[in-house]
Amino acid sequence: MARQIVRKLSRAILEHKKDLPLRVGIDGIDAAGKTTLANEIACYLVENGYLVIRASIDGFHNPHNIRHKRGNYSPEGYYYDSFNYELLKSCLLLPLEPEGNRVCHLKAFDFKSDTEISTDETKVTNAHILIFEGVFLFRHEIEPYWDLKILVDINFQVCIKRALERDLYLFGDEKEILKRYQQRYIPGQNIYIKSEKPYSKADIVINNNDFIRPSITFLRNP
Repeated sequence: MARQIVRKLSRAILEHKKDLPLRVGIDGIDAAGKTTLANEIACYLVENGYLVIRASIDGFHNPHNIRHKRGNYSPEGYYYDSFNYELLKSCLLLPLEPEGNRVCHLKAFDFKSDTEISTDETKVTNAHILIFEGVFLFRHEIEPYWDLKILVDINFQVCIKRALERDLYLFGDEKEILKRYQQRYIPGQNIYIKSEKPYSKADIVINNNDFIRPSITFLRNP
């Protein structure tokens, strides 16, 4: 992502920093560019001397039999069953609360091998900044735990175009990618957008339809 945008977002993050761990949630639909943005912000902050922990919703999936119990192409299954929010809270978000113990785990499940994993404890200080990205982050179950909410916005046409390039290794061929996105992922995102209205919850919205020329379209004052 453009270096200028990364600098602006990093400055906005630091404006929200207090003498407590800061939890930044980066939301957006599939293939919006959340992971790239989170990695670049984390690197920029570390390069400038700040303490950062980096994590993703991908480390808190439910097992396959739960994720797909409604069917492999169910949008309701994608939205309601994909992630273990209670585990995310107990492993990572609650320890970073003002009264939390500052001992957390950054990942608890490997969805590729469909197995629970046990990671080393990460001890966090009040100086740390958590950069966390993933889909559905502004759901009511976890939205209150983000101190700063960033939404990376793209349209569904761009989403599919990028998915055809990005997800080929996961699904094997373009027809399967299109089927999953048209039947499961995009309708699941529409459930989320309609029920939770993530755009109204975001502190910052970034238009990332053009990777080369992203722009900040909304910035709430701290």
